[in-house]
Amino acid sequence: MPIDASGRHPKKIWQSQEREISTVTLERMIRRRGQQLHAKTLRERLGSFTGPLAVAAFAWLAISMGYHPVQLAVFAIAGVWSLAGVYVLNRGGWPGRLAADAPFTTGLEFCRKEIERGLDYHRRFLLWLFAPIVLAIGALVVPAMGNGFQKGGTLANMIPFLSLLVLWVIGVFLVRRGRWRELQREIDELNDFEKDNR
Repeated sequence: MPIDASGRHPKKIWQSQEREISTVTLERMIRRRGQQLHAKTLRERLGSFTGPLAVAAFAWLAISMGYHPVQLAVFAIAGVWSLAGVYVLNRGGWPGRLAADAPFTTGLEFCRKEIERGLDYHRRFLLWLFAPIVLAIGALVVPAMGNGFQKGGTLANMIPFLSLLVLWVIGVFLVRRGRWRELQREIDELNDFEKDNR
């Protein structure tokens, strides 16, 4: 095929056109982001059930080692607290799905609600999920440390476990802070996007 000298060749015309994001593509992107946020919210809500399981595991370990009744009472408190935490973290029902034929504005509202659910979850996470686990670990470790002070050698054997425990607590705080910032940034981006499209 000879090259058209006038520049009217279809390939040249097609390549010289400005690119723009069509609303269909933008709607797909927002729908996909909404689905990702929805999946992440469901994973976090399902993860809230790990609190009572962890407390039960530590209580079982303490019972099998024959601990004092006061410690068992602390485990009972931690267990009730973590079960209440599951309720508090999951109240308001499980999030619904975005309809396949939902309009663009509904997709933005859905994204906003999912981000706000994530922020709300992270606000309540430390008090209602993390704190009962730490209480149960403390009820297990503190008496062992008391015995370690009396016997001398046991405390030195606990140093690796206690070091990992401290690293775990620091890691939880760092991960939660990073996730909090990410969600806050997404809210800010969504607000900016809505301002630009008004």
